[in-house]
Amino acid sequence: MNKVIIQGNEFYSDGKPIRIAAGAMHYFRVPREYWRDRLLKLKACGFNAIETYVAWNLHEINEGVFDFSGQLDLGAYLDLINELNMYAIVRPGPYICSEWEFGGFPWWLLKYDGMILRSMDRLYLEKVDRFFDALVPIISVRQTECGGNVIMVQVENEYGSYGNDSVYIRYLADGLRNRGITAILFTSDGDCDFMLSGGTVPEIHKTCNFGSNPSGAFKNLRKFQKTGPLMCAEYWNGWFDHWTEKHHSRNPDDAADCLGAILKCGASVSVYMAHGGTTFGFMNGANCTDNEYQPIVNSYDDDAPLNEYGAMTEKYFKMRDVLASYGFVNDGIAVSQPETAAYPDVELNECADLLDNLEQISSPVDSVSPIQMEKLGQGYGYVVYKTFIKGPKEKAALNMTVHDRAYVFLDGEFEGIVYRNDKKPKISFSVPADGVELTIITENMGRANYGPYLWDCKGIIGGVRHGQQFIYHWKNYSLPLNDLSALVFDSPKKVKFEKRPVFLRGSFTVDGEPKDTFVRLHNFKKGVIWVNGICLSRYWHVGPQKTAYLPAPFLKKGTNEITVLETEGFKNNIAELTDKCDIG
Repeated sequence: MNKVIIQGNEFYSDGKPIRIAAGAMHYFRVPREYWRDRLLKLKACGFNAIETYVAWNLHEINEGVFDFSGQLDLGAYLDLINELNMYAIVRPGPYICSEWEFGGFPWWLLKYDGMILRSMDRLYLEKVDRFFDALVPIISVRQTECGGNVIMVQVENEYGSYGNDSVYIRYLADGLRNRGITAILFTSDGDCDFMLSGGTVPEIHKTCNFGSNPSGAFKNLRKFQKTGPLMCAEYWNGWFDHWTEKHHSRNPDDAADCLGAILKCGASVSVYMAHGGTTFGFMNGANCTDNEYQPIVNSYDDDAPLNEYGAMTEKYFKMRDVLASYGFVNDGIAVSQPETAAYPDVELNECADLLDNLEQISSPVDSVSPIQMEKLGQGYGYVVYKTFIKGPKEKAALNMTVHDRAYVFLDGEFEGIVYRNDKKPKISFSVPADGVELTIITENMGRANYGPYLWDCKGIIGGVRHGQQFIYHWKNYSLPLNDLSALVFDSPKKVKFEKRPVFLRGSFTVDGEPKDTFVRLHNFKKGVIWVNGICLSRYWHVGPQKTAYLPAPFLKKGTNEITVLETEGFKNNIAELTDKCDIG
């Protein structure tokens, strides 16, 4: 492919003006086995480019250890896009937002007290530089002048909605250039003044993000960039979902009309998302305001033209018509709707009580006060805290700051739930003369990915008080739950919920080639699902998401295993494998 440059108010390639019609699709949210299928569908829709973020926290899960293999093979992803004769736009962060855990930052940054994220803080930049040293060569050798297809690379991400440190933006841009990026550098921000002024610098191309009113957005962008090609780097044609809220959807005609209005302005565009995919495992982020913590569901369907499992929607076909009317046509590409399958219900007939298995799956760390998750060397999952309170003591409230949800037990008996959004203490108890064992199970429901509260440590933050009295001397149990092999399950039997978190396990058989399916837990309340050892999804009866997408590549011919951690209770122990997606 020929290099793309900026001349006047246009993008140019091979001496001719071009327009970019990109679709956002993240390699880390789509099983690698499905990359080609999804990309071909986007090409058939008319897109001439693919845009992707890079998730730092997946590539450096443990500090200093990098992984760009398998599902995380960014180079292979860019090569496949190139093979399909499409441009690539890469957004390497280091911060990406994307409704992704901690905005893409690795959890271990939170071990460093006093570090200032997204700034010229020396320690923070040291970590970013090490990441860029590993990442940027993968991108630079795939630029167009090297025979690749990378035409644009973003500097940071929507920085103006967070900070206004122009020195920091220039530092990142210089770091990209010094590591070999010669493609167009750009910033993207919301279309209001404070975002555009805070997140841009004169010498870097500016784009804006919005979901409606293109002419107004571009008019405001022109206040900050008098010349240069107009581009919407994120056209929000859909939206994501928080737990406890309603599913977001947008009228397909309205979404297609707005895409047409962007193109009518003479602008280029990247549709966010064109195919959202799934945020598997514990990688969902959260929004966090002054008043409320809002965790995000695992489905990243985003009401996109290609839905969560790769089906072409009404919005897809309407957008294809709009793109075709502006000359973006790719006829003759064979694409088809995906097949899904229902499998027989699975009886989860083995159980393992979480508290009874603590010593099998974790080793306690002694401390004076509870230790937050990150200081235990843990990124995701749960932490269990245990202590003994001397008695006698009068009835008093349990006071603590929990990130994000806690299950409280006295002498092994369930006492209640504490949630981050609680406005006042909900649990009170007295202590008998011979004392009581206090156990607190905390769940990390996803770190903030957007806004001023990115520094979002997990577990118990600070101390624990019974009334006004601090409680000291704790045992801290890390439960990342990335390996469940040490759990001791009871023999198959009829199981019931005893008001204590419990792992349930069952198996099912796949005859022939596996097909995509969806796990539905009708009679369960809250927890996590694993399939064949892969952490698939959270679930919560409050919705809106009611099924967890289970791609065929996660299954195998013959016997497959489902494990569920249920923390709040179930009516029966049946897992349904349905051919119908239900995200609300």
